[in-house]
Amino acid sequence: MKTSDFYFELPQELIAQDPLEDRSSSKLMVLDRKTGKIEHRIFRDVAEYLEPGDCLVINDTKVIPARLIGKKEDTDAKIEVLLLKRKENDIWETLVKPGKKAKIGTELVFGEGLLRAKVVDIVEEGNRLIQFFYEGIFEEILDKLGQMPLPPYITHQLKDKNRYQTVYAKHEGSAAAPTAGLHFTPELLNKIKEKGVRIAHVTLHVGLGTFRPVKVEDVTKHHMHSEFYVVEEEQAALINETKRSGHKVVAVGTTSCRTLESATDEKGILKAGSGWTEIFIYPGYRFKMIDKLITNFHLPESTLLMLVSALAGKENILNAYQEAVKEKYRFFSFGDAMMIK
Repeated sequence: MKTSDFYFELPQELIAQDPLEDRSSSKLMVLDRKTGKIEHRIFRDVAEYLEPGDCLVINDTKVIPARLIGKKEDTDAKIEVLLLKRKENDIWETLVKPGKKAKIGTELVFGEGLLRAKVVDIVEEGNRLIQFFYEGIFEEILDKLGQMPLPPYITHQLKDKNRYQTVYAKHEGSAAAPTAGLHFTPELLNKIKEKGVRIAHVTLHVGLGTFRPVKVEDVTKHHMHSEFYVVEEEQAALINETKRSGHKVVAVGTTSCRTLESATDEKGILKAGSGWTEIFIYPGYRFKMIDKLITNFHLPESTLLMLVSALAGKENILNAYQEAVKEKYRFFSFGDAMMIK
């Protein structure tokens, strides 16, 4: 299976640069994976495709304002730091631009000295381990100085930080939003609950690896980035009960999907717990837990496009994407949505 098998032509103007005023007013394409039939709806109609007793699984991770702009203590040269993973004792694994200016021992200053830092090590792929020094609470300082780490294809400035956050975001730790969830409003979630649909939550902290291109032509040789997930006991019980009673488990986003598939054993039982997942889902994969998926439209040749192709079939997905381009759907993080049923 080749990476180039997942290529499609995407006009630049279809890459959404700004979120819509009303989150739930995005377009929704509904794809029947058995027949390949396509319906064009509005996202708030999604409730019509859920039945009483089904379980909608959301990812309640929260994006941290992980992009810090500062300068080198000695030269005042501008430097940009992107927080990737918290290690220990205020040490973070980071991505630094320009990297060559961030040698071990380099001291950095942010926000007139409100936050200071020192490069303590260089690890794989040139990422820097940086130790931060401050007075007070790190999260509060970050909220003051940090910017949302928008994906590389979004060039517009985000006016409201909360628009790159789901309305149910709770546990801080993501460097990118679980974007399928951005379409939900509190009103829509209430409407879904009133219909008798259960809502369960899992947590997967999305890393920037989600945007990393597949650089190998043989799909199976791609090394997947790792991300931390948590499935609580009560939530696992709710999801397992849904499955046992013959109802559908509907994942909101590829992140919820990856969490559920990582934490489900070969007998189809979801196990509570936490850990790191490197699961790479591509055609040929047999799904153990999810029945339906709500997702956005993904980049050509990306691991996310491979995941949706594993669920709906590559031909169905590429046909649907062709249709989406023709109908001028908006693509990627702030774009429109697809439901695979």
